[in-house]
Amino acid sequence: MNFALEISLAILIDLILGDPKNFFHPVKLIGSFINLERKFLFQENSFIRGLVLCLLTLSTTGLFVWLALYLTGNNFFVRIYFLYSALAWRDLKDETEIIFHALINKNLIEARKFLSYVVGRDTENLNETEIIRAVIETIAENSIDGVISVIFYAALGYLIFNSYGMILSVWIFKAVSTLDSMIGYKKYKSFGTPSAKLDDILNFIPARLGGFIIAAQNKNALKIFLRDRLKHSSPNSAHGESAFAGVLNIKLGGGAFYDKKFVSRPFINSEARNPEIFDIVRAWKLLDESCGAFALLMMILIFILAS
Repeated sequence: MNFALEISLAILIDLILGDPKNFFHPVKLIGSFINLERKFLFQENSFIRGLVLCLLTLSTTGLFVWLALYLTGNNFFVRIYFLYSALAWRDLKDETEIIFHALINKNLIEARKFLSYVVGRDTENLNETEIIRAVIETIAENSIDGVISVIFYAALGYLIFNSYGMILSVWIFKAVSTLDSMIGYKKYKSFGTPSAKLDDILNFIPARLGGFIIAAQNKNALKIFLRDRLKHSSPNSAHGESAFAGVLNIKLGGGAFYDKKFVSRPFINSEARNPEIFDIVRAWKLLDESCGAFALLMMILIFILAS
């Protein structure tokens, strides 16, 4: 029952404390290392250099995590810290809550500013409905990237390699996720392609499992999920969005401006109403329910397979 105990404790700590802000955090170390590598390797149209950076980051991350576990005797509390710091459940709610309160206070300038911290699209000209839509899309997409995928790779690593593998698997995934957010091809073209493609591959199964778990609340949500889950340039992003849109019965997606250029995208659940402010609260509730259900499912699966 180690997996159930450790993932439960990690989730509980994350929901209570959120990400550690003022001391050691592996994502910050990975980000600093990527920035250092980029100074020596960056060449916008070089796929090979991007691949070298990607492989060097993953191997260094894996070595660091293994050494940390080895030197501490695979300490229980070290494992819990590594699991807890990989989750973004509480932070996802905190980062969107400040936007929610700005909207409640009718302060669109503040809402746009806070939204710009968590999305890639241009926010300076968004109206209230567009801000709300972007917030819910962020919650939906990151419910997969920031929570469900982490739990999935913890379970997979534990199943294959036990406790060492659980932590290594999670942090290889987190390193790929960090690479994609920092140098993905939307920012760095060919140089970022290896990182972006690997992120697509690693999120492929969790996005589909997670999307199904989210949408499983009712038949209509499942219908929207199955119909609209590929309405995105990314092979994975619309899975969470379509599931949330179906359950909340709201319209998501649509085009947006990125670096002053309009990028067209179809609407998800296009026949539904536009989202309203308190749909953000409903999205938080759905985040908790779906991520909790997915964690429980992984615990049960590990118990059955490991017995």
